[in-house]
Amino acid sequence: MLEIITAGGWLMLPILTCSVVAMAIVVERCWTLRQSRILPSNLANQARRWLVDDGIPDEKIKLLQSNSPLGRVLAAGLANRHLPREKIKGSVEEVGSHVAHELQRFLNALGTIATITPLIGLLGTVIGMISVFTRITSAGVGNPTELAGGISTALITTAAGLAVAIPSLMMYRYFRGRVEELVVGMEQESLKLIDAIELPINQPAGNVR
Repeated sequence: MLEIITAGGWLMLPILTCSVVAMAIVVERCWTLRQSRILPSNLANQARRWLVDDGIPDEKIKLLQSNSPLGRVLAAGLANRHLPREKIKGSVEEVGSHVAHELQRFLNALGTIATITPLIGLLGTVIGMISVFTRITSAGVGNPTELAGGISTALITTAAGLAVAIPSLMMYRYFRGRVEELVVGMEQESLKLIDAIELPINQPAGNVR
């Protein structure tokens, strides 16, 4: 493996660097974008149960806010529960946009790696082929075995670039879909909370007309 990396030339260094960065991003995002961390089960139900008592203390709201990304969104709704619906919705959407932006952290970097590594590999191949043809021009074809070896060496960077880019692109697409799914889940729970806020506090939901 070390011989292959060495044969690829100096452009193997940025490709290897991209591979390490991509691996770190994938591991970090897999850990961060867990459903249990972003959308804890029963958290939204607990927040709606608090609405039975209009005197929700600030301590509970702060606790909810520090619980998870979903908790931050729900806390914005509870903190503004005495305002009109549109203002509650606006505050929830504002916090939700910040949360969604945080969920997409590092994804642009991963997408960039998936885009540039094949180009870096292609550049290495082009440089290698230029070197091979320069040798042919100055010294002739010579030994075909050496010529074939030079061409194969020139192709190493392209293969390495594709080996990094393909899984990086797959994980980039996966994480984008994962973030969209989590954001939709937070939107659904926040809308349920806003609907619950609109119910009369002391009136059972079955008696609302």
